Amino acid sequence: MFGSVTAISLWALNIFANSSDIFTKLEAAEVIEPSDNGDISKKGPSRRDRFNFVAEVVTETGASLVYIKIKDSGFRDYYTGEATTVSNGSGFIVGHDGLILTNAHVVEGRPRAMIEIQLQDGRTFPGRVEDLDKLSDLATVRIDCKNLPVIRLGNSSDIRPGEFVVALGSPLALSNTITTGVVSTVARDQKELGIRGRNVPDYIQTDATITFGNSGGPLINLDGEAIGVNSMKITPGISFAIPIDYAKEFLRKCEQRREGKLPEVKKRRFMGIKMIAITPQIKEELRLRMKLPGDIHHGIVVYRVVQESPADNAGIQPGDVITHINGNEIHECSEVMELLETNKELVVTIRRENRQAFNVLIKPEY
Repeated sequence: MFGSVTAISLWALNIFANSSDIFTKLEAAEVIEPSDNGDISKKGPSRRDRFNFVAEVVTETGASLVYIKIKDSGFRDYYTGEATTVSNGSGFIVGHDGLILTNAHVVEGRPRAMIEIQLQDGRTFPGRVEDLDKLSDLATVRIDCKNLPVIRLGNSSDIRPGEFVVALGSPLALSNTITTGVVSTVARDQKELGIRGRNVPDYIQTDATITFGNSGGPLINLDGEAIGVNSMKITPGISFAIPIDYAKEFLRKCEQRREGKLPEVKKRRFMGIKMIAITPQIKEELRLRMKLPGDIHHGIVVYRVVQESPADNAGIQPGDVITHINGNEIHECSEVMELLETNKELVVTIRRENRQAFNVLIKPEY
């Protein structure tokens, strides 16, 4: 009996000894003590300080968000005399000199329409559309204001499904509204959404709440970088954003156009395939859907071949993986597009299921 009591006592002491380190760490992280007047005081960082990462992102990026009002100068408020607001949207500052990025459908022309931009600090400025492309659904608006806070533009190519994101905007005219969610899909094909007449190859799908008025606002990662432009909502929990990599290309071309440096548009030859690049984000999904060989880490997946096209005549099939062209590794669809702007014949290296790599010759046509 005495031996059992001793064993239990030693066991309890052992637990207490092992637990002391945990207690010490907890006390170092957050100590709560009652003060003389009964109030609770804390020593060290609180849980609010340590885990409110969304609030930190908003604090860092919120000043770059703008509220866009579309006003009709033909109708004025009876009491104030101001032009009536007929629509609204969002945007975000991408240039210290007053350049704002938004959706084209937010600002595209209406008769007698005026654009009013409201900054987060309450100041308002008239805005003028500088560039607008309906096919990409992107536009830039300029205001006469300098030294503005600019949001950092990230990379949409390295986002992952399940990654936390924050959507900023002005839904239903409620400016400076914050919603959160995760990335549901990194590359949703526009054809799956039934979209026609757009050049955006794919969209970021998120469950962050987006509704009327959010259009044009930024979709932000936890590093405070814009990774998309909020564009549309299908149903609650299913919303879509234009990838920021696509928007950055739009901004680059706009700058070249303003400086008179826009390169001459080259005529592109026809190859006859629909393709998608193998990226780390979708590689595993491709392995499950089409049994992508495990030793393939780069290339272009062919998911559609046009009948009687040069690719079809060369024997290309849906499911083929193009790993090299003319001996050079292929990583992006844009690399194939650039080759189609030349006059070269294409020696294409193909991987098909578990077969060894083989080459085919494709002669694209104009």
